Amino acid sequence: MSADHEKTWKPENGLLDRLCEETCARIEPMLHRVDLPLGKILYNSGTRQSHMYFPRSGIVSMLYVTESGDTSEIAMVGNEGMAGSAVLVDSHSTPSQAVVQLAGEAYAIRAEDADREFRRGGDFQFVVLRYTQFVLAQMAQTAVCNRHHTVEKQLSRWLLLCLDRTVSNELRFTQEAIAGKLGVRREAITEAAGRLQEASVIRYSRGRIHVVDRPALEQHSCECHAVVKGEYERLLGATLS
Repeated sequence: MSADHEKTWKPENGLLDRLCEETCARIEPMLHRVDLPLGKILYNSGTRQSHMYFPRSGIVSMLYVTESGDTSEIAMVGNEGMAGSAVLVDSHSTPSQAVVQLAGEAYAIRAEDADREFRRGGDFQFVVLRYTQFVLAQMAQTAVCNRHHTVEKQLSRWLLLCLDRTVSNELRFTQEAIAGKLGVRREAITEAAGRLQEASVIRYSRGRIHVVDRPALEQHSCECHAVVKGEYERLLGATLS
């Protein structure tokens, strides 16, 4: 991307930032800035998706919802990536749900425009395919983590992934909300958060989690966070932070 174009358009999204000047000039008119208020559902499981989203800020949680209504987070998307890639494979729907868990804003592009640009090949197709591979890796690592690691390690990993996608060391999540993301009992999150607070890693009060010592939080986490970050760097040549 040329210096002139950088001055006129700064996407502030890890994928859009990697597009060349020619691609940016072509797709910029197709992108519309939209708000991502807390709790907004970008798409539901089994329903037709009309847009792809490239967050500039905030966090989108990709959830799997069971028939009983229970949920579990399978991946997390921030300003490093995108949500809604099903529009590119003619399915237009997935068994997962995308919900805003931290408010922000994004660029939205209509499904037909995204599909047309993807079929051109070039750098848009390249970054979308690379990021899709990253999301699959994140899903696989999440499944392994939830099966083999303690709730304290899962919580530490999850907090680190959130920190990677925000500029603040303070996160606003209730223990009940975190339990729903990790698919564990609320009491287990209470106990795990209590141990981290006793170790002076975090401070937790009234739905606010302040990470006091990130290096210590990394020590309390399992290897899964580092694996996910490493995969993003390998596939997209950038740091997830």
